[in-house]
Amino acid sequence: MAELRSQDWFAGIGAKGFTHRSWVRSRGVPGDHFDGRPVIGICNTWSDLTSCNSHFRELAQHVREGILEAGGVPMEFPVISTGETLTRPTAMLLRNLASMDVEETLRANPLDGVVLLMGCDKTTPGLLMGAASVNLPTIGLSAGPMLNGSFRGQSFGIRDAWELSADLRAGRATIADVEEAESCLNRTVGVCNVMGTGSTMASMVEALGVGLPNNAAIPAVDARRRVLARMVGRRIVGMVQEDLALDKILTREAFENAIKVNAAIGGSTNAVIHLTAIARRMEVPLEIEDWHVLGQDIPNLVNIQPSGKYLMQDFHEAGGLPVVIRELCDGGLLHADALTATGKSLAENNAQAKCYNRDIIFSLAEPFKAHSGIAVLRGNLCPAGAVIKPSAAEPHLLKHRGPAVVFENQDDLNARIDHPDLEVDADSILVLKNCGPSGFPGMPELGMIPIPAKLLAQGVKDMVRISDARMSGTSFGAVVLHISPEAAAGGLLGVVRDGDVIELDVAARKLELLVPDAELQERFKTRPAPLPKATRGYSKLYIDTVNQAHDGCDLDFLVGKTGSAVPPNQH
Repeated sequence: MAELRSQDWFAGIGAKGFTHRSWVRSRGVPGDHFDGRPVIGICNTWSDLTSCNSHFRELAQHVREGILEAGGVPMEFPVISTGETLTRPTAMLLRNLASMDVEETLRANPLDGVVLLMGCDKTTPGLLMGAASVNLPTIGLSAGPMLNGSFRGQSFGIRDAWELSADLRAGRATIADVEEAESCLNRTVGVCNVMGTGSTMASMVEALGVGLPNNAAIPAVDARRRVLARMVGRRIVGMVQEDLALDKILTREAFENAIKVNAAIGGSTNAVIHLTAIARRMEVPLEIEDWHVLGQDIPNLVNIQPSGKYLMQDFHEAGGLPVVIRELCDGGLLHADALTATGKSLAENNAQAKCYNRDIIFSLAEPFKAHSGIAVLRGNLCPAGAVIKPSAAEPHLLKHRGPAVVFENQDDLNARIDHPDLEVDADSILVLKNCGPSGFPGMPELGMIPIPAKLLAQGVKDMVRISDARMSGTSFGAVVLHISPEAAAGGLLGVVRDGDVIELDVAARKLELLVPDAELQERFKTRPAPLPKATRGYSKLYIDTVNQAHDGCDLDFLVGKTGSAVPPNQH
């Protein structure tokens, strides 16, 4: 076992060791806990404001017991907790702040390893980014999904809720219907019960090898989630004893595996930004183009909302992510020998996985959808890239040309989208500007622009929509996202006007604004300078230093890792 960091605080008989031990003894810690046992941090994002994570007090206790059983010393600490539902203007604004919180807390304290408790969308990448920059032995425990919703005798997921909301705007549903559904959707704690960003990132934790098998899909309230928590506590002690630091797991091969697994599960487009940011903290080369190169030939194996029918509880009961990983390993599509937190390879972890329902988890030989993954687009509208999730779109819209209907910002969208005089039809392309990383700021989940009410009433269910925003992993449709560079950073999106013809061709990976270059140059000359979005505090720091979407939306000075050493003369 490598020399423990914590011993630099707790070992020895001098004043330094005396002070540190005495300080911790105030909590009732016995003296033998300072005899060279690994000190394990439990990084907890519990919060009443983040319902996905609001059961973490209980899970943390199970982790604590596992650490003690394995001979470690548990030390729980809080970090900022952000939830996409309540946090304004968007939890994405605070993802990088959470990463800074984690990084500085880990480095500053006598910790030999850490368990990351993470659930709602941005807590997973935020915690992994911070941990990557410190590079201690690290293991992740995700929140787990909430149980299936149940509405009028049918399973009810987030996609169903979106559709009910559209029916309300179109006059096909009533306020009473929506109020009844409200109490039927979120029946328990946990992340969204579809393959949204929360469950996608929990799947990425498992696919990357940072979590134990079955991390992704055991429901939040299932007793097996508690057992998993205890096993995570036991395992992190072993990882410290084996000096199994994060850089031995988060390799280029691990990220390639994660991209392919994301394609196979029909995962969220948000994973593109988050995995890029994590990789760059780990100093692993990962580009937006990798999502096309690695994911384009991976079929979708999982029939789950928003790309399919079923919900996360059903996915778990059918065998969960281990079945998907085994299918891909057996098919030679993954780096099967990639090292994981168990100390074993990815293939070894999942070799015994069995599928119990082939209507939910399909085989490689007979996939749910032949083509899945995330398509990366290029063109004058997005020279640095944009993304679309083809499996969630109406197929006929994947090659489309139409006139733009432009909204300058969120306020403009809200004011006009349902106005009866809006000049729009089913062939129009809805364009939303100024919702990117610095322009909003924080890059909110506004990319699934609502279909205008008058078109909903006509039966229109999908349209091409383009923005520099993100969209929820629970969303769906022919939605082009993450336009880079964004409008606020001088991107061409900023000068698109009503009536401009835009061409989308997903098969050709093309997105073009069909306006002459000379005309575009004149538009840039007369474009007014943007007003400052913030003048102080973290928001200003974020706006001034945030990278564009294709670079992961990290703060430029946080990219890379510093390690766990405390700077000289500061300890």
